[in-house]
Amino acid sequence: MKKFLIASLIMTLPSFAFAAGDAAAGKAKSAVCAACHGADGISPAPIYPNLKGQKEAYLVSSLKAYKAGQRKGGMSAIMAPQAMSLSDADMANLAAYYASLK
Repeated sequence: MKKFLIASLIMTLPSFAFAAGDAAAGKAKSAVCAACHGADGISPAPIYPNLKGQKEAYLVSSLKAYKAGQRKGGMSAIMAPQAMSLSDADMANLAAYYASLK
């Protein structure tokens, strides 16, 4: 029974917990992000967050929330349209790229 519960729990985790993105593809896709978040993931303006070294799962969940309209306020008026143009693979790749920057 215990093994069944653990297996059930693992199966219910969000899919992005297991999907590793391609950092090289994310770097190629990141040009648009650089306008606000900086070419190296360090924002030149204090109103935009740094993405460099951010956790992969956090970045994916944030982008998915913007795309779904679940994240409001702040810069959502800018981020929601950006996220709308991204596929799940794009999100995973961008997250892998920014997480890889140390």
